[in-house]
Amino acid sequence: MQACVIAAPQRAALQTVDIPEPGEGQVLLRLEGSGVCASSLPLWEGRSWFEYPQQPGAPGHEGWGRVEAVGAGVAGLARGDRVAALSYRAHAEYDLADADAVVPLPASLDGTAVPGEALGCAANIFQRSQIERGQTVAIVGIGFLGALLTQMAVHAGARVIALSRRPFPLEIARSCGAQHVVPLDDHYKVIEQVKALTEGRWCERVIEATGLEWPLQVASELTAERGRLVIAGYHQDGMRQVNVQLWNWRGIDVINAHERDPRRYVQGIREAVHMMQDGVIDPRPLYTHRLPLDRLGEALELTRTRPDGFLKALVTA
Repeated sequence: MQACVIAAPQRAALQTVDIPEPGEGQVLLRLEGSGVCASSLPLWEGRSWFEYPQQPGAPGHEGWGRVEAVGAGVAGLARGDRVAALSYRAHAEYDLADADAVVPLPASLDGTAVPGEALGCAANIFQRSQIERGQTVAIVGIGFLGALLTQMAVHAGARVIALSRRPFPLEIARSCGAQHVVPLDDHYKVIEQVKALTEGRWCERVIEATGLEWPLQVASELTAERGRLVIAGYHQDGMRQVNVQLWNWRGIDVINAHERDPRRYVQGIREAVHMMQDGVIDPRPLYTHRLPLDRLGEALELTRTRPDGFLKALVTA
């Protein structure tokens, strides 16, 4: 099979490797594609704690496709079933997944890309945000995740204020139902705009989805007294300074929305699939770039640089 290998920082190459055999409790997936995740960027950029070359197909973890073969002891899955899966070498034509990390897809989603882990992550964050009808929700950072959360919050009956530094994501947020969009540029200008939109009451729920320090500080200031600040951004490049005095004074609940239990990720994928079926979310307009497997490096660069018109890259096998 063909698998993409990150051979060195910012260098990907296509290689021919053996198709793996499913072991007990595993399935072999013939992949249709995989999403490209921003959490892969530290590896792509060459942080000191990574070793190269990476294993073929790594770090792809947003794969979907069809079951090609099942290992011993697997029940409820059969060759030909279309599925999303939580696996870890999905930038390839085939990958192995534990059977309990595989989510069957309904026929209504045939032909639709389903990067399961990314969709499940959004579903889990939404659940932990506890958004209710009538609340004002600020979403700080509109990428793929922020756009999905906008769709979910609007469907829940919340008023959404979307904030992003780029004009294109703000257009996407409007198309997802955001009632207000605010450019994430000048700190005090942002604060004053949201203050005016909320008549000084601020936002009952604020979701930070950038992974950067300054937007996290902005998000803190937008959170109302006894509100909930949800940290969904991937903060893996160093320490952060936050205004704990403000958190204390306003009595803010601060939620780290990242999961570490694979079972919770899989449950999130199931919930996201149901949301797609029910029309709560529609990720299709959010897939702005589709590239073949041999252009994984380009897809990662797009994810890193985020040019105008970019939101989410898929790599197809």
